[in-house]
Amino acid sequence: MNWTERLRRKLIHKLGGVLMDEVQPRPVAAAESYTTEELTCCYWKTGNAEYDAQFRKTNLVLMIDAADKAGLVEWTEVSWEEAPVKSVKEVYLTEELEQKIKQNAKNGDAAFWEKLQQTGYETVSPEVFAKMADTQTPQGILTVLEQPSYDLTQLLEQPEPLFLMLENLQDPGNLGTMIRTGEGAGITGVIMNSQTVDIFNPKTIRATMGSIFRVPFVYVQDLSSVLNKMHEKGIHTYAAHLKGQKYYDSFSFREPTAFLIGNEGNGLSKEISDQAGQYLKIPMEGKVESLNASIAAALLMYEAHRQRSLRI
Repeated sequence: MNWTERLRRKLIHKLGGVLMDEVQPRPVAAAESYTTEELTCCYWKTGNAEYDAQFRKTNLVLMIDAADKAGLVEWTEVSWEEAPVKSVKEVYLTEELEQKIKQNAKNGDAAFWEKLQQTGYETVSPEVFAKMADTQTPQGILTVLEQPSYDLTQLLEQPEPLFLMLENLQDPGNLGTMIRTGEGAGITGVIMNSQTVDIFNPKTIRATMGSIFRVPFVYVQDLSSVLNKMHEKGIHTYAAHLKGQKYYDSFSFREPTAFLIGNEGNGLSKEISDQAGQYLKIPMEGKVESLNASIAAALLMYEAHRQRSLRI
């Protein structure tokens, strides 16, 4: 089941709607084939006229206009300012937040309001917004955004690359934190296998605080083949591993570099770890055996940043 389909069903469930058996889900590429009648009877039989009316437009955007190129994203007031205007398809605000933004604009803080004038927006009641939101304490703004996409070949051709390669990472907060930290450390891209958590998971997007729109990323079916291409291009690959004999700060990361990070519980698979050019280790004191994946990644990325910043 694709991401848009999962989201659609989630909204139906939260609203108390009914997914009619006679309306079979299509592949997301065929989203345009849904008729208005099917959309209405399939998604919005909630028994609440206000909900039906306010959500129908959201649904049409998700399934027809957005298709597989967009997703429903919840923002904080800070991270919303990072969303590129050209990617924004729809914006939904609570009435309370709308009034706050207008008041702020009158008081001289008009950036938020000016951006909304560029994108346009629609207000919804607090009750409706609570149904739309993914969090227990929503911030009051939701958008439908075009998802950025990148090409692996172009990523590998970048000068002085610094990559983060992720295998089977499952925690959306970890992924979001890595992307945000990676931008700060100057990475040139994130490469993930298809079993890694969805980068457009709402929790991931919130954790990136806007970095998702600036750090290139790709999903690949086969990390092994990508590693082979990296080695052919002279990109040095490193895996934090129990077999590592040397501490991470004893390596030079000034050359083209990729750091391999595995699943939070199981680490890297043997197949991928065996392909790493070098094993490295992170010093541990006390009874600590390992670090959180995002912390380990941060140490490696910032060591590379430190070394490259010292280059004359």
